[in-house]
Amino acid sequence: MVTNTKATSEKVAHLASETLRDPNASAISKTLAASALAQTHTRKQTGADMERIASKVLLSDKYSDISKTLAGSLVSQSNRKR
Repeated sequence: MVTNTKATSEKVAHLASETLRDPNASAISKTLAASALAQTHTRKQTGADMERIASKVLLSDKYSDISKTLAGSLVSQSNRKR
């Protein structure tokens, strides 16, 4: 298994934290934010299920820029072999 050397940046972690505290944030945004925060200062990588969700967010026009930023961070930390 390849060791993940990427982690959520401080900027994205701050955005994720704000998203989780925002009562108006969508459920998908909060899901993406929670996953991004879980990968801050760790070597954890994005799981297959979360990778699929993040990919769908990136490919759709209906999601906000915040959701797409969080999704992009998660996809960049996923397993290259998938």
